Amino acid sequence: MGDVTPTFPRPTAQVQPYFEVLGLQDTLRFLEAFGGTEVRYSLKPRQTSKLVGVVGYAKARALGSVSHRLQRRTPIAKKWRAKVYRSMGLNISDIARKLSVSDVTVRKYLDERPPGDEAQLSFF
Repeated sequence: MGDVTPTFPRPTAQVQPYFEVLGLQDTLRFLEAFGGTEVRYSLKPRQTSKLVGVVGYAKARALGSVSHRLQRRTPIAKKWRAKVYRSMGLNISDIARKLSVSDVTVRKYLDERPPGDEAQLSFF
């Protein structure tokens, strides 16, 4: 039998340049660490920089080479990340903790209803 490669949601346009350079796991780590903030990129990043600490020197340098394609402020991409985490098998509560949002928000992101939460019709 062949290897089964898990599928995950396609990156959004804002995330795509990061994904191309970093791959899935490092993109997630990068967004968790820097989402919503400005990051300075360089072709010669300092070994002691937080960026190098998160993605490694080679990938930090590669981000510097595509910095013209990156947004000024790093995207947060919570909805995309929620879908990726779900495709990795994480449950709603774990995703909510990773994203610092409520389980209700995660369900909205995933468009999932909790078990037993079917719409109730009442007749008077």
